[in-house]
Amino acid sequence: MAYLNFAALQGSPVAVPTDVASAPRTQTGFSALEWQVVAIAQHDRLSSLERPGRLATALTMIFGGQRPNPALADSRLEALRRLAVLAWHKGYSVPRAAIRAFHEAGFTLEQYETLLASISRGRAALNQGNRA
Repeated sequence: MAYLNFAALQGSPVAVPTDVASAPRTQTGFSALEWQVVAIAQHDRLSSLERPGRLATALTMIFGGQRPNPALADSRLEALRRLAVLAWHKGYSVPRAAIRAFHEAGFTLEQYETLLASISRGRAALNQGNRA
């Protein structure tokens, strides 16, 4: 019969918690406010991403009215809104400039993937609802 002496391991852990958690965690989700921005972006038109021209500005001044969704005051949330609007309308074919602006605003690659996956599921659900 074999005998293993475990007394030598007593008191000395096999894996130290710092060894296990040495890789930094990146943020993959969004805050509640950020998810609200994504939800609002679903109803925004692509034209909300463009600056109004002189004629549109003049007509607004003459006839009144407001632009439906002016740019958000927070540049980080505006970058999220812009990318979400493009993703709601174009799916995964988002221009590189919008992706770059999204990353420059402080969002991670994992958040980009989470956003596109979520919007893709939402688009699929909307398409299923339209067929019924």
